[in-house]
Amino acid sequence: MIFRAAAMLAVLASAAGAQQVSEAQGVILRGLDKISGQVYDIEMKSGQTATFERLRITLNSCRYPVGNPAGDAFAALEVSDATDGTELFSGWMIASAPALSAMDHARYDLWVMRCTTS
Repeated sequence: MIFRAAAMLAVLASAAGAQQVSEAQGVILRGLDKISGQVYDIEMKSGQTATFERLRITLNSCRYPVGNPAGDAFAALEVSDATDGTELFSGWMIASAPALSAMDHARYDLWVMRCTTS
């Protein structure tokens, strides 16, 4: 009985915490070369592939909270090594929690800054 009540509470809490999002036209990413210390801003449109140093980045989607494009950003990205095509990351990156779903690379860091709406 207690398990059933706890399960029901978890379902209700997750439904109440669900955030409504809108689809954006693109994203602004920030890339860091950890060796040189150089920082780059990368602006991309949905469906576009860009190259940052030795990384090939594809933006599948960028979403933001309804009515608040500056509030957060959720970007679906695919990142591969531009030299040999090895997949380095595939999934969602969240601007407000970059460590939650980070790309693990010895030389480069990549994170989402915000979605672009125009």
